[in-house]
Amino acid sequence: MSPQNTHRPHDFMGGLSRREAGDFTTDKRVIALIGMALIVGTGGAFAAWVLVSLISLVTNLVWFGRLSTHAVSLAAAPRSVWMVVIPVLGGLVIGLMARFGSEKIRGHGIPEAIEAILIGGSRMSPKVAILKPISSAISIGTGGPFGAEGPIIMTGGAIGSLFAQCFHLSSAERKTLLVAGAAAGMTAIFGSPIAAIMLAVELLLFEWKPRSFIPVAVAACVSICWRPFLFEAGPLFPRQFHMDLPWWGILLCAGMGILSGLQSGILTTLLYKIEDLFEALPIHWMWCPALGGLIIGLGGLIEPRVLGVGYDIIDGLLNSSLLPQAVLTILLVKAAIWLVALSSGTSGGVLAPLLIFGGALGWLVGLVLPGDPGFWALLGMAAMMGGTMRAPLTGTFFAVELTGDVHALLPLLAATVAAYAVTVLLLRRSILTEKIARRGQHITREYGIDPFEFARARDIMISKVDSLRADMTAGEAIDFFATRSKTHRVYPVVDDLGILKGLMSRGDALRWQQERVERSQPLADLVSDSSVPLAHPDDTVGYVADLMLATDAGRIPIVDPDNGQLVGLVARKDLLRLRHSLRASETERRPYFGRAVGSGREVPTR
Repeated sequence: MSPQNTHRPHDFMGGLSRREAGDFTTDKRVIALIGMALIVGTGGAFAAWVLVSLISLVTNLVWFGRLSTHAVSLAAAPRSVWMVVIPVLGGLVIGLMARFGSEKIRGHGIPEAIEAILIGGSRMSPKVAILKPISSAISIGTGGPFGAEGPIIMTGGAIGSLFAQCFHLSSAERKTLLVAGAAAGMTAIFGSPIAAIMLAVELLLFEWKPRSFIPVAVAACVSICWRPFLFEAGPLFPRQFHMDLPWWGILLCAGMGILSGLQSGILTTLLYKIEDLFEALPIHWMWCPALGGLIIGLGGLIEPRVLGVGYDIIDGLLNSSLLPQAVLTILLVKAAIWLVALSSGTSGGVLAPLLIFGGALGWLVGLVLPGDPGFWALLGMAAMMGGTMRAPLTGTFFAVELTGDVHALLPLLAATVAAYAVTVLLLRRSILTEKIARRGQHITREYGIDPFEFARARDIMISKVDSLRADMTAGEAIDFFATRSKTHRVYPVVDDLGILKGLMSRGDALRWQQERVERSQPLADLVSDSSVPLAHPDDTVGYVADLMLATDAGRIPIVDPDNGQLVGLVARKDLLRLRHSLRASETERRPYFGRAVGSGREVPTR
């Protein structure tokens, strides 16, 4: 009989069993998640259609006095006192909705989705699913210089979360469906399934596992299938540049990325500086969106095209149909009203404004660079998005899917990676995580292999184990613990063949004394009926750590699975030693080959 059957009559791990060594930990439950993702992807696509329709409805109603869901630009909006009043009224309505509805509708949505994932167990309320698209439609429809992607990410995420809460799912599985809904919503609006999936990986999932990646990809694919029926098929801004850059042109692309990274750093810093000023005002935060609306209206008097989402501006930049003076004005005015409006706590997304800011700078720089300025505008858009959101792959694929120009892939990658490098080095946090950090939650967005899942018990166990003989009497064991001042708290008990029979602790010795256990009884009889948590040499360190937590044990015996012989022991300090070795691999720097000090010969140093 194996030691596992002898010493483990019940499940210590609550159903979690040791796994065979493999590349992934995903099991058949992913099939159920895929089926759910089909429904969530559909819900996210229709939520995107509802949001876009609401924005168009509010825009047509308040600016042109007509009931219509047809998309319209505010470039033709008449300059009058109403251009100032309408955004103020919109901000007032949003402030009231946030105060008496849900404060979570404030902001651009992605930080709130991240908080729900990391802190809230991936649970969102029905109130958020309803109020967020309505508040965003009012904000953007009354002139707010925002995009729809942040609100739809939060709304689609809420749909996925609410659907998941109807079933018995773990927090990790709810997270998968939340992110699936978010990716589906973004896919439906922009027609960018690959970018939406990458956004999920780089920003929302905080992991890269088949368990979450596959359902999210399924939801995005479902959403793109619905898109021709809800919106238009094909890229949102179809454009082919056919740029034939010289070999050194990649340096120009990287330089464009560096400029966009610096632009991103300036805007991110200004955004939170202005937010601090709003928080210092001696008024309730409910009134702040109305103050932001006042600045929006004044900016609209200068240049009406800065109001609303601004897809017409993006199209004009890519097709080089704007004048340089107009591009400069749009860049400065829209950046100013966007910074103030978003800092005031209103509702709206950041993606479309970032595309305009990066695109405008890229277009202006492109006037002195070779080729079409629209090409450099595209690079600026991707770099601004990738650097600001710290998602370079998302920015790269998003630009490709936005235009359909796959030939721009390499220049786009160079620009986004350069912008990403600049913002990572200059700023501790991104525009998305700074708000969360101000609420007391620090987020690390670096992924790596868990050393506890990579290492095996045999790699960290102590091979020479101090143990007690199974034929030792209870009296001898009690005296052993009583006479040794510096002894272990727990000892394995083994027979003559080294087979583990159980564990004896200092507490057992004290209990036996109190219960007046017969001192002549051998330890084998006293511990053989005990349930012993044990592991095998090939078990992961993560499994051993979970076993320690489940049993509140400080030391786990490691036995040979074939004969039950004790081959090692893992203590808590061994887990810490593994953590230390990982830290050392990150911080210790020295050449592998070097000359030893004081010697005249080359020696390898490690």
